[in-house]
Amino acid sequence: MAEAWDAMSLFAADTSTALTPVTVVTGFLGSGKTTVLNRLLQRPQCADTAVIVNEFGEIGLDHLLVEAVDGEMVLLKSGCICCSVRSDLESSLRELLARRDAGRIDFARIVIETTGLADPAPIAHLTLNHPLTAPFLAPARIVATVDAPNGARHLREHWEARKQVALADAVLLTQQDLAPEESRGLGRAIARLNPAAAQFACVRGDVEPEVLLAPGSMASCADPGTPGHATHHAHGEIASLALQAEAPLDWLRLQSWLARLRAEHGERLLRVKGVLDLQGETQPVAIHGIHHVFHPPVRLAAWRAGARRSQLVLIVRELDIAWLRQGFRDEVLRH
Repeated sequence: MAEAWDAMSLFAADTSTALTPVTVVTGFLGSGKTTVLNRLLQRPQCADTAVIVNEFGEIGLDHLLVEAVDGEMVLLKSGCICCSVRSDLESSLRELLARRDAGRIDFARIVIETTGLADPAPIAHLTLNHPLTAPFLAPARIVATVDAPNGARHLREHWEARKQVALADAVLLTQQDLAPEESRGLGRAIARLNPAAAQFACVRGDVEPEVLLAPGSMASCADPGTPGHATHHAHGEIASLALQAEAPLDWLRLQSWLARLRAEHGERLLRVKGVLDLQGETQPVAIHGIHHVFHPPVRLAAWRAGARRSQLVLIVRELDIAWLRQGFRDEVLRH
């Protein structure tokens, strides 16, 4: 099967700043998504943001509402445009983009709030490789909320909560004032699930907008963490493997190994992200994928000082970490 990212000639420069960045806010039931989003919508930094929520009633917009615009869309005091998902998310995204193209509304970024039991992977796919939406959208961040009083229990008992954290670029630790002792252990549990995710304290829903509204750039994939060589962490059935290579990699070997993993174990390959030093390339190349769907590899502008080496993080479900590590050594690092 032909892949969209098989050939080095298809590597592209990072043009995501010309696209509309999309942030996904996810988190388990009662973890504080609504509070975080409500505070966010009041910030002047969000004036050029379109927000898609599941139901207006869940977000408590009455005190923020200024006027209705275009049917089920509302304009907030901050300048944000807010709408609810009427049928499916793809239709809502396409409608937003079409109305902006027609000059009826204006926004520079999109924030999507999921339900508490949602799997964020299908939402992320709409910004990665969906033919009707991906050409216009750039993945920014997946942000997960985890509440201190109940988060550890939710991570133990609910697969949905674990996957939300496993796919996140950033995790907001909410309600820490209600359970300060639990917060420390919770942070460690999150790090075992997803060591590449940044963690931020979030009291009463208050967090700096930049944490959520990171730019829609593949550069966000270029810092998959600062792992040691071939380290891994496990949390139940979910494990993360951080791979590092000091010498430039052969792209064809690497893509062949990843393509086989995607074909044979796509449902268990929760997330892959990394920045690569490839043979014949002077610029770093970022890769980013969820399950079997990968964004085309992107050439980034330049290496950070002292950072020229390949770093790759795999977050998997019920895959043997030792087998993955050995496969990387045998199929990618072999001379």
